[in-house]
Amino acid sequence: MSGAAPGARLSDEQLVDWLRLIRSENIGPRTFRQLVNRFGGARAALEALPDIAARSLRDRSIRIAPRDEIVQEIDRARAMGVRFATTGDPDYPPLLREIPDAPPVLALRGSSEVTRRDGVAIVGSRNASAAGLAFAERLARGFAREDLVVVSGLARGIDAVAHRATLDTGTIAVLAGGQARPYPAEHGRLIEEIAERGLIVSEMPLEWEPRGRDFPRRNRIISGISRATVVVEAARRSGSLITARFANEQGREVFAVPGSPLDPRAEGTNDLIRQGATLCARPEDVITALAEGAAKPPRGELFDADEGAGADEPLFDELDLFLAQGAFAFEEGPPSPLFAAPEPELGPETASPDPSAPVHGRVADPHEVVLSLLGPSPVAVDELIRIAGLPARDVHGVLVELDLAGRLERHGTNAVSLVYNQKL
Repeated sequence: MSGAAPGARLSDEQLVDWLRLIRSENIGPRTFRQLVNRFGGARAALEALPDIAARSLRDRSIRIAPRDEIVQEIDRARAMGVRFATTGDPDYPPLLREIPDAPPVLALRGSSEVTRRDGVAIVGSRNASAAGLAFAERLARGFAREDLVVVSGLARGIDAVAHRATLDTGTIAVLAGGQARPYPAEHGRLIEEIAERGLIVSEMPLEWEPRGRDFPRRNRIISGISRATVVVEAARRSGSLITARFANEQGREVFAVPGSPLDPRAEGTNDLIRQGATLCARPEDVITALAEGAAKPPRGELFDADEGAGADEPLFDELDLFLAQGAFAFEEGPPSPLFAAPEPELGPETASPDPSAPVHGRVADPHEVVLSLLGPSPVAVDELIRIAGLPARDVHGVLVELDLAGRLERHGTNAVSLVYNQKL
């Protein structure tokens, strides 16, 4: 990209120009790159943009981000300890530069040292089982012992467990919203802990409230930063499968943890394995593959599970399409939609408890929490108590109730599971 050779930081004025351009209406990462390459810099592109819009958008003007708005964002960011890194900045994650839709500017909070180590993404269900959460923690700790950085999306469930397990060694959390509007709000304390030794990453404006379609945008960054992506639990149509598809398209290795065919939370991961993802049963499966240089070229339609292909809402909007039709010459073909399906619009924060962390004083129904963590795969009772974050007597009380109702199966190693023909 013009004006951003790796290792070169932009001046303050250049940063303002870059942020103005990427924050302007209908400017996505590919259009940004094409405009900068065409006109030799962001400022020249900003000056040319009104004429391009007038020709291409049939006299409909587009909103160009005002300079004072961007200066205020930079000032607010600095007050929060947030800095901006462009694609040529040494702090920009090196692997992320390689993807076709790399964000031109990232807002970073924390230590960029973690971006200079190999990253592995761990993603999975928000409503994960206790077995899935325990295995995600085991994976994360195993990767950390090999100096690999765990990357995830700060969501409830698998993401949160992966981050918490690697706080001491550094982890990378990618936000769907702005640095001042992390989601979910209950992870505010976790974000502060990550920022101490790890890194918080966002491409969105500082005060941006995340919407459903912003999560797939985030997912391409998670996979783009990482040499490999591991999906621990995922139902069909899960956002984690979108992350896996991005990883495949980016030429990164995709791993999936197998699960019980009786558990809907394992349907997506089992599908991935059938379609060619590498089975992951222990941290060494990933570590060995990376040591052998496992990054591969994209595998085409290999990951085509039913995840809403052909969504109505592409990432790149009208200006990108008009430019692709010939407003000026391109260095590459017209972009295709970046993701297959948006995640559902965000609901209330109180929609479901987070079983991946202690309750921390929140009112929660022990029966619902324990039931949400159980599935067809056995889990040790002690592990269940730890993950539920509830008093042992409450967990044992729920288990007795489930036992009396004929919904619980007890195993010889002090482990329990739900009876297979019962719904969660």
